[in-house]
Amino acid sequence: MDFRLPDEIVAFRDSVESFARRNLADGALARAHSHAYPWDVARAMADQGLLGLTIPEDKGGQGASLLAAVTAIQAVAKYCPRSADVVQAGNFGAIRTFAEYATDEQRERYLPDLLGGRSVIGLSMSEPEAGSAVTELRTTATRKDGGWAINGTKVFGTHSPEAAVFLVYLRFGPGTSGIGSVLVDRGTPGLTVGTPSAFMNGEQWSQLYFEDCFIPDSQVLLGEGGFKKQIAGFNVERLGNASRSIAVGRYAFDAAVAHLNTREQFGRPLAEFQGLQWMFAEQAVALDSAQLLLHRAALEGEDGLPSAHSTAVAKYAANQAGYGAANVAVQAMGGTGFSEESLVEYCFRRTRGWMIAGGSTEILKNRIAETVFGRRFDQRPPRPAPTSAT
Repeated sequence: MDFRLPDEIVAFRDSVESFARRNLADGALARAHSHAYPWDVARAMADQGLLGLTIPEDKGGQGASLLAAVTAIQAVAKYCPRSADVVQAGNFGAIRTFAEYATDEQRERYLPDLLGGRSVIGLSMSEPEAGSAVTELRTTATRKDGGWAINGTKVFGTHSPEAAVFLVYLRFGPGTSGIGSVLVDRGTPGLTVGTPSAFMNGEQWSQLYFEDCFIPDSQVLLGEGGFKKQIAGFNVERLGNASRSIAVGRYAFDAAVAHLNTREQFGRPLAEFQGLQWMFAEQAVALDSAQLLLHRAALEGEDGLPSAHSTAVAKYAANQAGYGAANVAVQAMGGTGFSEESLVEYCFRRTRGWMIAGGSTEILKNRIAETVFGRRFDQRPPRPAPTSAT
């Protein structure tokens, strides 16, 4: 079995790295500490052809492979970790689910700006009472005058402060089969976007309030019964999360290795201390292992969508490896690594967040265990047995 990347992917990677080195490396630290979405970077990436890689040509994208998109994220992150988020937004997550299931009219309306780096789509899934248990969401769509009235609240939405349109998971009816999704433009009457709040990693989110927010039928993405399709599409998002976890962890890892090779204490370079050597040896193995699992999942999706199991395995391994690498980098670099003058502390905060976003590592282990044991494990408490009437 050949574990090397195909020649065309290697050439593509080298091209993207060259672009990132020329255009993104110099401003990397400033971008990491800015709350603003880097629209200039988005437009430059659109010009470079790095947005829409995962979207088939007949649906308005470039028809490249998942492996190509994974490679692009990691090539950009090598020089600017923050800019890798733009590649993610243009290839995975909400935009991939949207492009997969949208009507031709919906694609014609939204994709040109999304793929041109002029707009971004927000994902509205989580609610105050529905996080990992997403099927417990309470936001509803009720039939009204040739459209739908939306009511509910969304939290922790990706790109919610700057999104022009939101992909909203909601309930058309009871049960899992009643869940679907709609597209809601920013500025639609009845939608209020709250004041931005910041996560520990510097990323921002805004709470969304829907109060009889009316949308026409043309804004429904997947109606009642669409939940399984949405989640299948969401599995692909985990590859973008995993790609950044590994790449950003490796950025911190490489920075720390360079530091340890030159920084001296007690009369010799830090790299000569065995305690530090073992820390970095362990993380090198973890990063390489996670990379192979990520490539496996991406290749599995070449002719469709990768399985829930392979994406869960890849994301879990990548989250552990990326955070582990950034963690030892901060520790080994001491005050320098902990300082905002270095991107290493940013990498630490970012990789920690990805262990929660897109399916927490605990939820991923539950999913992996279901494949191991060949059965589903319901996390809800057992329902009381019905009592017979007396």
